[in-house]
Amino acid sequence: MSEAPGRVPRASSRGARLGSPQIQKETAMHDHRRLGRELNLFDTDPLMGAGLPYWLPDGAIVRHTLEEYIRDAERRAGYRHVYSPALGKRELYEISGHWDHYGDDMFPPMDLGAEQVLLRPSLCPHHALIYRSRPHSYRELPLRMAELGGMYRSELSGVLGGLTRVRAITLNDAHIFCTLEQAVEEARAALELIGRAYEDLGIRASRHRLSLPGEGGKYVADPDLWRRATALLREVLDGSGIPYEAAEGEAAFYGPKIDVQITDPAGRETTLSTVQIDFHQPERFDLHYIGADGAKHRPVMVHRSIIGSVERAVAHLLETHGGAFPAWLAPVQLVVLPVAEDQADHAHALACRARELGLRAEVAGPEQGTLGARIRAARLVPYQAVIGVREAAADLASPRLRDGHQPPALPTADLLRRIADRVASRGTGLWEDRPADGVSEGRPAGR
Repeated sequence: MSEAPGRVPRASSRGARLGSPQIQKETAMHDHRRLGRELNLFDTDPLMGAGLPYWLPDGAIVRHTLEEYIRDAERRAGYRHVYSPALGKRELYEISGHWDHYGDDMFPPMDLGAEQVLLRPSLCPHHALIYRSRPHSYRELPLRMAELGGMYRSELSGVLGGLTRVRAITLNDAHIFCTLEQAVEEARAALELIGRAYEDLGIRASRHRLSLPGEGGKYVADPDLWRRATALLREVLDGSGIPYEAAEGEAAFYGPKIDVQITDPAGRETTLSTVQIDFHQPERFDLHYIGADGAKHRPVMVHRSIIGSVERAVAHLLETHGGAFPAWLAPVQLVVLPVAEDQADHAHALACRARELGLRAEVAGPEQGTLGARIRAARLVPYQAVIGVREAAADLASPRLRDGHQPPALPTADLLRRIADRVASRGTGLWEDRPADGVSEGRPAGR
């Protein structure tokens, strides 16, 4: 279970302060709720219900591209993907401990004849059952199981907000079933995956937190379990050389976790990614593998999420980049701008060739206003290609980059190849010899 349960993101002393009018203005400009509506990415409707946003076409492109990026990164790291249902019998969550320790954050049971079913608050019980459905040998381990799956949290109306706090969540979740000796290396590799994803997305962690249990009865009562898991996570963090802080009261109910914290422009801190080492679920579900000695052994379950929920990740990307997504993630990657109607055919042909290369390209013609107005309207698009009389005659295009850079006119085939190469390489740079596009400032140039 990768998102911190039942907690409202709290303001952090590490973040920006909303003291000056200028900071307040910049914070408002980068509010993901405003940007999401302004850029036609997502919205809500009272008939659908609070905390249940829907995605518009451009938002769906961002979401789909992000999901495919995560699936590809996981495949390369040796994960196998599964699908599991968003419903489960109440008995399933009684076994996992969610019903006793997390029931206040779950939706009420639904009666189906003599059975009760629930919308799941987490994917880990389902993955435990998938593991348990087949016998396993030590030779198969580590077994890395991943899913982008739906889960549901009965959040109170007062804490809902945009995409950061919702009731229907798509979680980038994975569970690694491994031996005790493999657990530290698997958790360390998960932290590396998180770090690489943050680089490609142009975001950064504000800090790493070792989340430990606090006072109260919400935690599983097994002191030895907590000691063992905590010791392993400290070994992971110390071995990775990552500075971290311990925080009591922030653990999952079944074990400690490493939380990767992010901070929004208003200085509010929340958890995006997590890594956990779990002895509790394998015990509750009686999971085992056959060891080299022919006997049954209990696996360790490493929970990890690279980007947490898709909703929260997109919200943070919006606020970090001010709507100017990295080129590979942008809803529109190239806008072709014919100077006059005479160049419209050349512009449409160029956009068609770009789409054949897998780029998301559009044409903004003179019917949409002056060239200057069209350039300004496309200010968040990573690449613009201007085609005038000279360019059309020689099959050239004059590129304009979102960061203000204007390379010399290029043959259209060369321009498309350069853009396609940059998109395929992901990351945040826009041109071979150009630095990342405004990432250090957290905002696009010229806004």
